[in-house]
Amino acid sequence: MRDRSLQLLDWYDVHARSMPWRVPPAERKAGALPDPYGVWLSEVMLQQTTVAAVRDYWRKFMGIWPTVADLAAAEDADVMAAWAGLGYYARARNLLKCARAVVADHGGVFPSDRATLLTLPGIGPYTASAVAAIAFDAPETVLDGNVERVMARLYDVHTPLPAAKPELMALAEALTPRERPGDYAQAVMDLGATICTPKSPACGICPWRDGCAGRIAGTATGLPRKTPKKAVPVRRGIAYVARRADGAWLLETRADKGLLGGMLGFPGSDWSDDPQPAPPMLADWQVLDATARHTFTHFHLELTILWAVVAEDAVPERGHFVGHDTYSPASLPTVMRKVHDLVADSLPIR
Repeated sequence: MRDRSLQLLDWYDVHARSMPWRVPPAERKAGALPDPYGVWLSEVMLQQTTVAAVRDYWRKFMGIWPTVADLAAAEDADVMAAWAGLGYYARARNLLKCARAVVADHGGVFPSDRATLLTLPGIGPYTASAVAAIAFDAPETVLDGNVERVMARLYDVHTPLPAAKPELMALAEALTPRERPGDYAQAVMDLGATICTPKSPACGICPWRDGCAGRIAGTATGLPRKTPKKAVPVRRGIAYVARRADGAWLLETRADKGLLGGMLGFPGSDWSDDPQPAPPMLADWQVLDATARHTFTHFHLELTILWAVVAEDAVPERGHFVGHDTYSPASLPTVMRKVHDLVADSLPIR
């Protein structure tokens, strides 16, 4: 088992991906370790998000809040605005909770052991293992989607996910070395992301090619098996877009809990099969001849858009007006940016 791990590390020394939060293997061998704050931030951002999408967000956050203490002291609205567009907004709320817990309970220093990391808000088993291994070289095992795929193919595991997770974790743990565990954790994830890909894996150049049971059996491309997903339901809602004669836009901050919690957006109805109109103010609402569509993890959303131009002295029952000089669509979550883009050309105010 150790020989197989060393084999992968040899491959990683040559083929490691370059990441802004990563310390290259040659530097790690010389004793350099990455900033735990940067590692944690990257791992939270990478949950259900691609590396390509995360790079710029990570650089932006590190530029604005270079330490965990800086992030802990940030205004919630500023962090939520900076996160806009990255999706899965509960991560941003947990980001702040965790940063503040690190500062309040650990003196602004990230714990180095998995068990203590697990006590922090928003840190689950995978993130705790990843931070402990990558930032502190602890011999912890990471099991993300890439590693699950590699293990299922390497050992020809046909049990479908998610039931196969305990079996795949046990196999991954047996391979995790005590030497260079941080590099190994990143190596096995890189292997899944660049060689053992979901479609058309490059088995010919894989460092584990010779011992891969799935390749030998001819089953690798069909692994890991997955339990069929249920049909994704469609929910519907209403978005109200009001703009004052002076160009200000009506926005509201959503409740902290639930989807888009704490994010800025247009007032709207609930998202259900039968959304009930809940206009934020009296106005001559017009129905836009376009529907904003967005897909969340467990459902598709269709928003009917009602828009209106109101007087400068208009007072809403919900939300607040944001002046055109400070309003930025980029600070809105993706679904609300879609609403903005659809309605902007219909409003007579520029």
